[in-house]
Amino acid sequence: MAATIIDGTATAAEVKDRVAATLKDAGSPTVTLATVLVGEDPPSQRYIRGKAKASEAVSITSRHTDLPATSSQAEVEDVVAALAADPTVHGILVQLPLPDGLDSRPVINLIPPVKDVDGLTDASLGRLVQGVPGHVGATPRGVMHLLARYDVPIAGRRAVVIGRSLLVGLPVSLLLARKGVDATVTMAHSRTPDLVEVCAQSDIVVAAAGSARMITKAHVKPGAAVIDVGVSRTADGIVGDVAFDEVVDVAGWLTPMPGGTGPMTIACLLENTLDAARMAGVLGA
Repeated sequence: MAATIIDGTATAAEVKDRVAATLKDAGSPTVTLATVLVGEDPPSQRYIRGKAKASEAVSITSRHTDLPATSSQAEVEDVVAALAADPTVHGILVQLPLPDGLDSRPVINLIPPVKDVDGLTDASLGRLVQGVPGHVGATPRGVMHLLARYDVPIAGRRAVVIGRSLLVGLPVSLLLARKGVDATVTMAHSRTPDLVEVCAQSDIVVAAAGSARMITKAHVKPGAAVIDVGVSRTADGIVGDVAFDEVVDVAGWLTPMPGGTGPMTIACLLENTLDAARMAGVLGA
């Protein structure tokens, strides 16, 4: 029996509708998301445009700053520091990666935790590790939304997360293992020697390695939930980490790529911005 396809586009639309309704019910206060892009990387430019369009659709104000790739570390930090000090800005996102020669950590850490809608500051990551309230990255939040939306059993189940990035792999692992969620989590990566065996024993597989179609039928336990977060640009177009055509006949739930976790990233960024406005006292608790 073919897997249930987890529709990220439809679920993202539900999240956006909730964000828009919350703002309307609150009297349509001005909530602002500021984005910063350094350089002219085409995928980053497309992503920024998508964020602006999605923000406008739910009545979140989008404020964008473009900086040339030749910007100095100090110039980038000055822009972010000014946004951090601006009380009319509720969320800040610096598009990564930065051009060669720029250090992203000091730039990101200029963002106050309440405005860190990408969940990447040291403070936000520390809060995630400790299980205390704070912003969680949009993509990890989107993965958890999809699992919940499709009633995928998590408590007491085995999960494997392939990839250990601060952006996706590590946060998803922590969220799945968090008390109250209660998965038993294995974090796998390029040096995991028995990846097929580890995956085949897991009830949930989150593939976030960025390696095209690396997860095949052999990796998937019958009935498992397979969440594809990887993105690779190939001659066939954008593909994920999962060999969809093979896995669809084995998995119990499966995200497509595109149309799975991607739409959730922008939707959950808007949700994080709403939370940031709430933290700032713009919305009710």
